[in-house]
Amino acid sequence: MVSAALLILVSVGCLIAMELLHRAKWPSRGPYTAVIAWQALGLAWGVSTIGALLAFGLSSYQLGAAAGLMALAEDIVTGNLIISELSQGAEGISHIAAVVLAVVLTLVLFCGLVSSFVHVIRVRRRHYDLLQLVSSDHPDVPGARVVDHPAAAAYCLPGVLRSQVVISAGALAVLDNRELAAVLAHEQAHLRERHDLVLLPFSSLKRAFPRVRLVRTYYETVALLIEMCADDQARRKSTSRELAMALLRFGAAGPAPVPAGALAAVAEPGVVLRVNRLLHPHEELSYHAGAVVMGASAFLLAAVTCLWHIPI
Repeated sequence: MVSAALLILVSVGCLIAMELLHRAKWPSRGPYTAVIAWQALGLAWGVSTIGALLAFGLSSYQLGAAAGLMALAEDIVTGNLIISELSQGAEGISHIAAVVLAVVLTLVLFCGLVSSFVHVIRVRRRHYDLLQLVSSDHPDVPGARVVDHPAAAAYCLPGVLRSQVVISAGALAVLDNRELAAVLAHEQAHLRERHDLVLLPFSSLKRAFPRVRLVRTYYETVALLIEMCADDQARRKSTSRELAMALLRFGAAGPAPVPAGALAAVAEPGVVLRVNRLLHPHEELSYHAGAVVMGASAFLLAAVTCLWHIPI
């Protein structure tokens, strides 16, 4: 039961830490570090919550969550589950309920991840095939496809074997050459660093819990940080002002819908924050501060793993 209590504390602590991280100001100074922190907190929350349920439900084995789960599987195979659990009366029923809840939560998270991945792959495949019919090459945007549409839009379709940057004719009309190069560098950063895979766990949570506003809020926070990461990469090839002006021109031209499964250069919310960050940059997160966050993230994941194996 000690391991269950400690895992509950970790789970609650992760929720508190996520809220503090959501409200913090420093992530915009170190978006890469912040994204890693978000990933560690999300993973630790899921693993610790499931572990707490298993540790409580399997406390009669006195082996901890991991070994207790193996013992439960062995009991199911040998037919001793009724003797080891149900014979304990009401307490045994509460233990079984905790194990069932842990299994359900695991399935919800896993199925949400798989379904999100499959859905995105299907949507991107259809959109890619459609692009071959409605888009064309353009001498001013090598490596990208141009769609003849008056709305100003730029996005990318990530993929393993085939990926594509797409820009509309409306965007070409409002951007000059330097601003266009900044937008293309932003989209190429998304493709090169596979930001879609970084965002996938959070989009799967949003898909699994569509009515939980907190999940949607945290998803948007991580999505904004990923856009900032791409902005930082684009600034290595273009100036901050050129990229900021491109974002402002997109906004002045009016909102353009972003296809499902795509990463767009201009994605609400957060455009104003990105423009302010580009035009009025703050000092980047120090190396020591980043190392502390990275070390704390690694320690958190290691601690949760250890708590799964505490046999009490």
